Amino acid sequence: MKSPIRMSKQRSSRTARWLRLSVIGAGLTSSAIAYKFALRYRDKVGLPHRSSVETSPAEFGLAFEQVEIPAGDRQLVGWFVPAEPEGEPKKARAGARTKASAAAVEPTPAAAVLTAAPAAGTSPALPEPPDRRPAIVVVHGWESNRGRTFAHVRYLHAAGFHCLVFDVRGHGDSPEETLPINVPEFAEDTAAAARWAAARPEVSTVGVLGHSMGGAGAIVAASHEPLIKAVVSASAPADLVRMTRKTFQMAGMQIPELIATPLAWLTAAVLLIPRRHSVDDASATAAAARYRGPLLLIHGAQDQGVPVAHLELIARAAVGGRGREGDPAVETLVLPDFGHRWLYEDAGCRRKTATFFARSLGGPIAPATAGERAASCAVERPADPIYGFGAAANKVPPHDRTATPDGPTEPAPGDLRPATLRHTPTPLRRLEHGHLAGNRHNAGHPQVR
Repeated sequence: MKSPIRMSKQRSSRTARWLRLSVIGAGLTSSAIAYKFALRYRDKVGLPHRSSVETSPAEFGLAFEQVEIPAGDRQLVGWFVPAEPEGEPKKARAGARTKASAAAVEPTPAAAVLTAAPAAGTSPALPEPPDRRPAIVVVHGWESNRGRTFAHVRYLHAAGFHCLVFDVRGHGDSPEETLPINVPEFAEDTAAAARWAAARPEVSTVGVLGHSMGGAGAIVAASHEPLIKAVVSASAPADLVRMTRKTFQMAGMQIPELIATPLAWLTAAVLLIPRRHSVDDASATAAAARYRGPLLLIHGAQDQGVPVAHLELIARAAVGGRGREGDPAVETLVLPDFGHRWLYEDAGCRRKTATFFARSLGGPIAPATAGERAASCAVERPADPIYGFGAAANKVPPHDRTATPDGPTEPAPGDLRPATLRHTPTPLRRLEHGHLAGNRHNAGHPQVR
C-alpha cells in the first residue's frame, strides 16, 4: 500500500508540472498574438500615404534646378535653390508664376532648370555660381514632401544659404517602396542628399534641417556622415519604441503599461526587420549621444503626437555624449503655443534657425543679419494643410484658412496645432556638459504629458 505522504507528493508534482506547462503555453500564445499584432501594425503603417507635390519654387520667383540625387539603387527627386549673390538686387526671377500655373508644370529631367523658357538666344535665369557658401538640406517628415516643407527654403534662402529640399524615398515624386520606411531610411536619404550638396562647386559646407521623422533622420545621418556640420531638428521623436507606444494611445487602445511598453518594443523591432535594422538604428536619442557637432532642437509645447518630453530625452543624450573641450553646446528652443507642425510661422524660430546655421557653418553673412533676414521673411503653412496622421488625417476647415494671428480658431479633428495662432518663443536654453543653463520652459505653458 502506497504511503499517503508519497501519493500527496506525486499529486503535487503533477500539479506543478501542469502549472508550468500552462504558463509556458500561455506565454507562447501571448507571444504569438503579440507577433501577429506587430505584423499587422507593420502592414498598416510601414509605408506612407503619398501626397502630391503641389507647389514650385517658381511660384515664389526663385531660380532652381530639379535634380536627382543618387541614394543606393534609387534616385531621389529634389530642388536645388542657389543663393543670391550678395549685393545683387532682390527681384522676381524670369520663371515666376502664379500658384495655379506652377502646379501645372510637368516634371523635367534631372538638372533641368524649371523656370519659364528664356527668350531666343538667352540662357535660363539661374545666376552664375557665386562665392562658395553653406548649403542647407531640408528634410520633410512622414507622409510629407518637398513642396509641403518649402517654407523652410524660403527663409533660409533669404538668409543667404543655398538650399536643397528633396523627397525621401516613398514620398512625393521619389520612387515607391515595397519595404517599410522609417527613421533609418530617412537618415540614409539625408546623408545621400548631404553628400550630393557637398559635391556642388558653389557649396562650402553643409547643414541639415529636418522635421518630425526627418528631424530624427537628420540626427541619425549626422552621427554617421561627417560632411554634415550642423543640425536643426524640429519635433523629432526620441526613439521608435516611444513613438510606437504613443500611436497605441492615439488609436484609443487601452493597454496596461506592463504590457504596452514590451509590445511597443516588439512592434518597433518587427517593423524594422525587413531592412535588417535594429531599434537603436532608429533612435534619435542614441544617435544624439554619438553626434558631437552643433545641434539645435526645436519643439512645440502643445505637440500631442510627439510630446515635448522627446526633446528633453534627445537633449540629455546629446549632452551626455559631450564633455571634451571645444564641444559645442546643445541648444533647445520650445515654442509654448505651437503643436507638431508649422513652427516656422514663428519669427523667433526662423531667426534662431538662421542665426544658428550662420554661426555654426561660418556664414554666408553675419549670424545676426542672417537671423533678421529670416525673421522678416513672412512664411505660412500650405494653403491646403493636412492634420493628423495617415488615413486619419483631416483637411483644415474653410473658416480656419483665413484665421488671423490674433484670432483663436477651433482645431479640426486630429489637429495637432494649439487652439490659438498667437505665439511667443520660449527663451533659448543651452545645455552644456550635462547641465541646463538659462531659463526652463516658460512657467505659464501647460505641462505636456
